[in-house]
Amino acid sequence: MRHVAIAACLLCSLAGRAAAQSPAPAPDGPDFLPRVDFHLSANSLMLGKADERFSWDAYFGGDVDVLDYVVGRASILADYHAVLGDEYRPFDPNQAYYALEVSSSYRLRGTEIAGVFHHVSRHLSDRPKQFAIAWNVAGVRVLRRFSGHGFTVDLRADGGGIVQHSYVDYRWAADADVMVRRVVNPRLGVFLHLSGELFTVDGTVSDRGTQKGGRVEAGLRINGRAGALELFAGGEQRLDADPLDRQTQRWGVAGFRLLSR
Repeated sequence: MRHVAIAACLLCSLAGRAAAQSPAPAPDGPDFLPRVDFHLSANSLMLGKADERFSWDAYFGGDVDVLDYVVGRASILADYHAVLGDEYRPFDPNQAYYALEVSSSYRLRGTEIAGVFHHVSRHLSDRPKQFAIAWNVAGVRVLRRFSGHGFTVDLRADGGGIVQHSYVDYRWAADADVMVRRVVNPRLGVFLHLSGELFTVDGTVSDRGTQKGGRVEAGLRINGRAGALELFAGGEQRLDADPLDRQTQRWGVAGFRLLSR
């Protein structure tokens, strides 16, 4: 429980959001493509007040270890995130995020430390946009797993500088992720997932302060022969929810996630 408390404090201090990558055990020798993980998920966005831009989220992506060189691993990630509203039709995909990432890590006494280059671009669907909205982050990631008393706790923390940006006013980025799992039986488990993100702002681009967002999920995990289904509910504060107006939105979420493991 002490480790869980430390993780929660880290999350609150960074107030960020990130994907839930877990540390991987070292193999006996170098290995090619030792891990390939894919995910597909969708959830509703339950707003306190109606906003026709935000009704559903949909995600699809993969995270691959290309090479494990025993003391660390080289990985790539690609994610697609669509946001749907109901402005023009009941299911109206009005914007999308694309994320691409490369990383290389080093294992140090149960902790994995990685150098990361992360790219995000944002696009509108069926709406005019004549300029780019994108940013690149060069930074460091730390991964650690704790286990005991039937629980596993995966911790992740990232920090880095914005080395290139278009339209956005971000300068530095930090995020944290805490995944707590409990196995009930071989087919069923429960989980609590906390994540968050923080961006400092370039004052020459805008006059707003540091931006913070986060998400909490709790749910069930049902394991199958070739993958797993997660059912979850929770809440989210999303910074710059619309790519153009630079406004934070809050909503409840409920949905499902299909995983390849």
